[in-house]
Amino acid sequence: MNFDVFSSFTWYELWSPITFTVIALSSVIYAKKIIHSSNYNVTKKQMAYFYTAALSLYIVKGSPLKIAADYFSFSAHVIEVMTVLFIVLPLFILSMPPQWARQYFWNHRLKFTIKLLGHPWMAALLFNGALTAYFAPQLFNIIQQSPVLSVISQIFLIITGFLMWWTIIMPLPEISKFSYFTRVAYIFLNSVLLMPIGIFLLVGISESHYPVYAAVAGDLLPSLTAVYDQQLGGGILKAIQLTSYGIALFCLIGNWSKKEDEREGQIDDENIRVVQGVVIHLPKK
Repeated sequence: MNFDVFSSFTWYELWSPITFTVIALSSVIYAKKIIHSSNYNVTKKQMAYFYTAALSLYIVKGSPLKIAADYFSFSAHVIEVMTVLFIVLPLFILSMPPQWARQYFWNHRLKFTIKLLGHPWMAALLFNGALTAYFAPQLFNIIQQSPVLSVISQIFLIITGFLMWWTIIMPLPEISKFSYFTRVAYIFLNSVLLMPIGIFLLVGISESHYPVYAAVAGDLLPSLTAVYDQQLGGGILKAIQLTSYGIALFCLIGNWSKKEDEREGQIDDENIRVVQGVVIHLPKK
């Protein structure tokens, strides 16, 4: 790797003290207002989720990786975007105490928005459609020419990604209207919807489609041509996506199995009807 490419950047560009300060303040607020509050019961797992998300966010938004993503490597940009959407977002949702999530999301004015846009199929189409469009060369090249468009597009991806992960994780018991089977199927649907752009980047290209990175191809890694950089980006995109979904599937299926074991041998009153002294067990919906 050629580290000389970073020599033209100042230390605050490389390590972004503003990003560090924002994330550090957020971590302090989380500790004071949530962890040490008597209103919320925060587990060690939830604390680990939050601080892992915070560290991951700083690495991709405040370290030299951000410079590489902005100026030198398409695959580094993919790492930045996919880390935020598939690692930081689910960890942040998992770090929420139910009481806090209920207060600021479900019993708040955001409830209507979450119910409307957070419908599983709408959230899936919005998120995967937006992410596919974002990496489509024609739109990507336009977005990268404007810092404003870049910020707006990534904010939209974060909002739709949050709604998508909200459906999968279901952090509040009162909104868990979707069965484990539905949520497992939902993960498979999301995997399929993002497949076209992954295939395009991996095997569907024979020339450079991203001029902003083609012009500096090989500056960071001499052996990494513009086409190889795009293919590496496609591989990273699918690897992060499938790993994240794989972990979610493993956790969902594990919780599903545990719940079924707990219910084994119990009588479900909602599925029992008595007709002339005969007990009838109705099939579960």
